[in-house]
Amino acid sequence: MSFVVPDACTLPTAEQPLRLAEFDALFATAVRGIDLVDATHARLRLSGPAGLAATVRDLTARETDCCSFFTFTITEEPDGVVVLGIEVPAAYADVLDALIRRAGTVSAS
Repeated sequence: MSFVVPDACTLPTAEQPLRLAEFDALFATAVRGIDLVDATHARLRLSGPAGLAATVRDLTARETDCCSFFTFTITEEPDGVVVLGIEVPAAYADVLDALIRRAGTVSAS
């Protein structure tokens, strides 16, 4: 499964497959639900081991460093579910769509 990295991404090319693998691992193990709010906003419901929120915060902070068009919000619910909000400007709606499709495909595997 391929993922086209947007031109705005400043992550070195050699590191891109590693970052994608980190997201795939998160998607495969933690995604419990996907809510596409609109073309520029989605929410992933995640659950997993203790420390999941910290892992998500670390990954999304590093992703924002190289892809500044992403806005991530992480909310911990009382039942332990972590809600990952993802927003992008309209110009990057296709990137959000591809990321959400990947999350759905990887989590279903």
